[in-house]
Amino acid sequence: MLKNLEFFLQIRWNINPEIFHIRDFGLRYYSLMFVLAFLVSYYLLSHIFKKENIPQRLLDKLLLYVFIGTLAGARLGHTLFYEFGYYKNHLLEIILPFTFKNGHFDFTGYQGLASHGGALGILLVVALYCKKYKQSFLWVMDRLVIVVSLSGFFIRVGNFFNSEIIGKPTGHSWGVIFERVDLIPRYPAQLFEAFSYLLIFGLLWLIYRTKRVLLPKGFLFGLFLILVFTARFLIEFVKENQEPFEASWSLNLGQILSLPFILAGLFFVFYGWNKVSNDEKSL
Repeated sequence: MLKNLEFFLQIRWNINPEIFHIRDFGLRYYSLMFVLAFLVSYYLLSHIFKKENIPQRLLDKLLLYVFIGTLAGARLGHTLFYEFGYYKNHLLEIILPFTFKNGHFDFTGYQGLASHGGALGILLVVALYCKKYKQSFLWVMDRLVIVVSLSGFFIRVGNFFNSEIIGKPTGHSWGVIFERVDLIPRYPAQLFEAFSYLLIFGLLWLIYRTKRVLLPKGFLFGLFLILVFTARFLIEFVKENQEPFEASWSLNLGQILSLPFILAGLFFVFYGWNKVSNDEKSL
């Protein structure tokens, strides 16, 4: 009886990742989530920039930089960290969203994006943006990470629709059976991450709205790095490894790549508060 109840409670997930498909073009839920992430980010950052009397044109430039940096960094991160063995022989597929097979082009989108690569891409383009437009890097990052955390929620929901980045098998009654993968109940690791990022967004937004004038530059940026990559590090324990070579490792590649970001976050948080304390002592 109990086993039958547990089977009933388990979610059987078999949704088509494509919303529609016309000839060689298909719109996927993941792509829709990616676009929604940028639209919502633009709306929230418009509110922030307006509140702080920053010209709209600077926001438009910033989001263009971030869009390019996110896509290029995430794509390069995936191809270099996870599937270099394949892409070293298919270099054009790194930068083109389609493949050429059987005499015609097949639009695939960018199937393979790594969040760590995306993070590095964002840091690089924001540094370039700040240098060109004479902005404070830490000021920009303190505001940008608020919407980046919310974007992470949308992206992981997209992964859930794709039945990818799945969790390890679980005996819990609330496991998800990704029928496009197998018939084994698994941890919904994508949703664990998605709602972790949503909570982090709520916390960062609350702190920004209530404590902005009291915070040292870099604090929200550092807190974001600590929270997001600690969540990522912990949730990796219930995820399936993305590549076979990780099977013999104590920590997988996602966890190893998260550690430098956590350390960087700790640096920015403590550096900011120490700077404030020293400034107060010198008064």
